[in-house]
Amino acid sequence: MSESKKYVLAVPNFSEGRRKDVIEAIVDKVRNVDGVKLISYEPEYDFNRTVVTVIGEPESLKEALLNMAGKAYELINMEEQTGTHPRIGAQDTIPLFPFRNITIDEVIKLAEEIGEEVFKRYNVPVYFSGKNARNEFRKSISNIREGQYEGLKKVAHTELRRPDIGPAALHPTAGATIVSADFEGLTAYNVFLATEDVEIAKKIAKGVRGPSGGFSTVRAVGIKFPERSGVVVSMNMFDCGATPLYRAYNFIKSEAARYGVAVTGSELVGPVKLDYLLNSLEYFLGLENFRKEQIIEYHLMD
Repeated sequence: MSESKKYVLAVPNFSEGRRKDVIEAIVDKVRNVDGVKLISYEPEYDFNRTVVTVIGEPESLKEALLNMAGKAYELINMEEQTGTHPRIGAQDTIPLFPFRNITIDEVIKLAEEIGEEVFKRYNVPVYFSGKNARNEFRKSISNIREGQYEGLKKVAHTELRRPDIGPAALHPTAGATIVSADFEGLTAYNVFLATEDVEIAKKIAKGVRGPSGGFSTVRAVGIKFPERSGVVVSMNMFDCGATPLYRAYNFIKSEAARYGVAVTGSELVGPVKLDYLLNSLEYFLGLENFRKEQIIEYHLMD
């Protein structure tokens, strides 16, 4: 990675987490692309979605993301897709964030270009969110996703819910795509509970998420992952500086104790910033005057 070049972070999400051949075909569009580095991709079976993390030079990344979206539209039919994670389209989201040597204004412009090109190439309507939102309601992805694909296609003709680019309707198989730019991306974090009662997880999720009175920077759902025992409080954390991982973890642990339920562990889905791990390390170890320069490997980082 060059010190002088501009780099953008993207964390796109497509609505397939079960069919390995489809996942690989879509991810291949951002794999081994000049000027683009695939950091990770995380298929989630129960959610039936895959979150991809990529870093790239603006123009190279834009083309790679558009190719990925095209493959998702080709291989995913939203009339047949099911899953527990909210979604409105095959290529559900394309969120962009400044990574190095680039301003938020430049990233906002890049998001606009991607949104326009999505409709131009594939005839898939686009909603803009984050810093690209056309109004306050659409700054939150959860507002755009209200009703999910099935509900949105019934109201996409209305003034409040119509796409920002494209006709007042969803694509018949690909749905719509949310494109956004913002200063910082989300951290996906799961906390596991030693119970099979998913209603307990749902009650705790309601307590932790912002819209129902919890942390303003957290969105959460309580669900069951069929592939493992217990249930999970699954969170999207949009600012782990304001709401650290340890604070969300401790809150869930305290709430679970009310129901006589133990927390068995937690899981980060995809990459996370070093600073977000360090503030939890400082908290749980009670470290005083700790500096990240004390980590030997820190001095090897680019």
